[in-house]
Amino acid sequence: MQRGSTLEQLPLGTDQQKAVIDTARRSLASIVLGKDAEISLALSCLLARGHLLIEDLPGLGKTILAQSLARVLGLSFQRIQFTSDLLPADIVGVSVFRQQEGAFVFQPGPVFSQLVLADEVNRATPKAQSALLEAMEERQVTVDGKTHELPDPYFVVATQNPSDQIGTFQLPESQLDRFLMRLELGYPNEENERELITGIDRREMLNDITPSLHPEMLLDLQKSAAKVHMSEPLVDYIQALIRFTRESPDIETGLSPRGALALVAAARAHAFMEHHSGVFPDDVQAVFGPVAGHRLKPASSSAYRTPGELSRHVLDNVAIP
Repeated sequence: MQRGSTLEQLPLGTDQQKAVIDTARRSLASIVLGKDAEISLALSCLLARGHLLIEDLPGLGKTILAQSLARVLGLSFQRIQFTSDLLPADIVGVSVFRQQEGAFVFQPGPVFSQLVLADEVNRATPKAQSALLEAMEERQVTVDGKTHELPDPYFVVATQNPSDQIGTFQLPESQLDRFLMRLELGYPNEENERELITGIDRREMLNDITPSLHPEMLLDLQKSAAKVHMSEPLVDYIQALIRFTRESPDIETGLSPRGALALVAAARAHAFMEHHSGVFPDDVQAVFGPVAGHRLKPASSSAYRTPGELSRHVLDNVAIP
């Protein structure tokens, strides 16, 4: 699909789906340089109908990645800047009394967008953080006893700074578990950093990007991703990984059934992204760290302390079928 072309509804199971995914990936790569693996994982997270947490130092492209996803995928976008004085009503909205109508009318908050950027989510108090929970899990919010449905598709991208920085509140395990994946972007390599320094501002480039698809097409892609074939030996491999996280003396808290379902959904989406005929062990390994890392808790005596070390420990000790 060329830039400036008219977007059309894609039939399921056609080469057009592959083409539109590749176009979206190339568009994102032109904005977020040198992060092809992270872009593929972010798109896989969206195709699996999950939410994404990006944790890294300020200034490494977390926000621009979220904005690029919304632009390329044709989604409505709102950014919520989390601060220590943010209130739940600032996120979900509030009922306002209208004198002309003689009744309270609900004014939707920024959470009522197809892609919501919760920027620096760990700089808000736990009360404000918890306002996202119902929206992320149930895809609805309740205000004054009334339930309001959120748009479909619905995708939350949250960014957070390292917990040792001043003014941060650590996310509780229950909220971390709501995120299908957790990613780190890291510093660009020298070549990409030079292009960033000498080239066009990435935000200006973002304004010139034509959406590669629209929400209805994205819903079709999500349905197709959920149907990718998974063989019995592959299921055995996933169960072996999950069992190891629960039995290893280096891991205090292993993957829950929800974590297992997240791993399956992410692996299917990654296989769909890579145009595989079914889920391969490579797909499971590609998504295992982002899916499992923030869900695993190291034992006090473990030599593996970081999410990446724990995830690699599991993958290295479970045989591939």
